[in-house]
Amino acid sequence: MKAKSGTRRSWLFVAGADPAAHGAAARSGADVLIQELEDFTPPALRPKARSMAISLYARWRKSGAIVAVRINPLETEGRADLAAVMAGAPQVVLMSKVDSPRQVKALADAVGRLEKKYGIASGSTELAPNIETAAGLVRTLEIARASTRISALLVASEDMVADLGTARSRDGAELAYVRARFLVECRATGVEAIDCPYTFSDVRGARADALQAKRLGYRAKSLVSSAHAQSINRVFTPQKKEIDHARRVVKAFEAARAAGKDRAAVGGALIEVPIYAAAKRLLETLS
Repeated sequence: MKAKSGTRRSWLFVAGADPAAHGAAARSGADVLIQELEDFTPPALRPKARSMAISLYARWRKSGAIVAVRINPLETEGRADLAAVMAGAPQVVLMSKVDSPRQVKALADAVGRLEKKYGIASGSTELAPNIETAAGLVRTLEIARASTRISALLVASEDMVADLGTARSRDGAELAYVRARFLVECRATGVEAIDCPYTFSDVRGARADALQAKRLGYRAKSLVSSAHAQSINRVFTPQKKEIDHARRVVKAFEAARAAGKDRAAVGGALIEVPIYAAAKRLLETLS
């Protein structure tokens, strides 16, 4: 299920040096394709993955996807990653294990220098820092405000769980507070919040996890399996039932206001200004 240009419901991490995975990603329907140069690319394969970046990004663009890359922290191999892949002009650069604004500022500076080197429009490369530890979570506000390049933040699952000293489960109960707090802090700064990936193979579980994220208020989710992309896209695409309800809400509220009333009732629920505004926003996404 492909969306209109610019939609970013699904962010798929793809092994950096695996041609078969690259092809599957291009066919998956995921909105954002991320060449993953950290955990999904063993250190010995990183030079190979970097050398594939330019042609890979061109191929992904032809598929209609937004092209992104996740680099290692600058303190490790991130500078080598960045120096190689920026020639391919990724639209978004994600960096793993961000827990301080200082790291973001260093990344923004490095990206700016490479934009100039490769003739990329200044300031056009977006950043999406990855929050993967408790230390990063409690500094989300500071991190989000560290650069005007930041368009989104992404919260991790496996590394976060390990840092918390617990275990990953299919229902994600161990990450409930993390996901809720992360979303609130992203909303407070006006950057998009990307939910953590569901790291089990079953599609039904991935859909359930996406529905849980949507109930929290997320509009985008990361994933690690191409097979999950279509289900996640459907979850984050307004369905007919939601659209019809939004139209009833708007119609009823506007009629109530025209009659001098402060609120309306739809299906037993009282419709006040915030609910009306949310329904209007949903309908605006369809235009």
